[in-house]
Amino acid sequence: MTFLVEQPGLLTLLQDLGRPGLGHLGVSPSGAFDRRALRQVDALLGNPDGSAVLEVLGGGLVLVAEAPHTIAVTGGAGPVTVDGTPITYGRAVPVRAGQVVRVGAATTGLRTYVGAAGGFVPPTELGSASTDTLSGIGPAAVATGDRLEVGRAFRLLELEDVPDLAIAGELTLDVVLGPRDDWFTPEAVRLLLDSPWQVGPASDRIGVRLAGPALARSRHDELPSEPCVRGSIQVAHDGRPIVLGPDHPVTGGYPVIAVVVDAHTDRLAQAGPGRVVRFRRTPPP
Repeated sequence: MTFLVEQPGLLTLLQDLGRPGLGHLGVSPSGAFDRRALRQVDALLGNPDGSAVLEVLGGGLVLVAEAPHTIAVTGGAGPVTVDGTPITYGRAVPVRAGQVVRVGAATTGLRTYVGAAGGFVPPTELGSASTDTLSGIGPAAVATGDRLEVGRAFRLLELEDVPDLAIAGELTLDVVLGPRDDWFTPEAVRLLLDSPWQVGPASDRIGVRLAGPALARSRHDELPSEPCVRGSIQVAHDGRPIVLGPDHPVTGGYPVIAVVVDAHTDRLAQAGPGRVVRFRRTPPP
């Protein structure tokens, strides 16, 4: 049971829920950037939670079914066709052997998630099939001519179409200040919380780079490397924040002014260049 990759698109990666809990070994969690979308796919297809899916950035993915399958598409919404016929976002759809699935670029959001009933079953490393773009752990990016193995399908659940998770307009993320907000001036902390920030074009799964006012430090000595988590807002030497994504390094030397609450980091997966992001302070849990 396989799909043949006719075209891989701009960047298509295999992702599951990653490798949590291995930071002490120098291994980042990785995994799907938009975990909500992954879980939607798996629920639609009756797959165990966290089964591997395709994370598609920029569209252009073309798959040929080499056996009958059932697929579902969630995350960033855009044109998806089977043999030229558009299919419905957020619904389990049967695909016959020989049919061609085309995934266009998302028009709402940024990353599209494509799953198959039974889940994709690539080789795993450290218990996960996720591709870590920083360390190179996990499968290579999907390439032309690859054959993607699919596991045994489970019974499909009777589910209604799942909703589009993409949020229109400005994106508001809850943050907890610290642990190094005391390395910045009170004005810098105010600017972080009051300013509109724009997602920069150099953003990726390692970090989402934001353009806006420079955040001035109150201290200028060097900070020893410290552990980092997904959602950490590091401030680089130029004073601009970088929100760490799923493939983040496990330690970093830039001071972390605040941390995005874990559930809101999924929203950043669908924030393309130019998207406006605002931060809202929330008390520590």
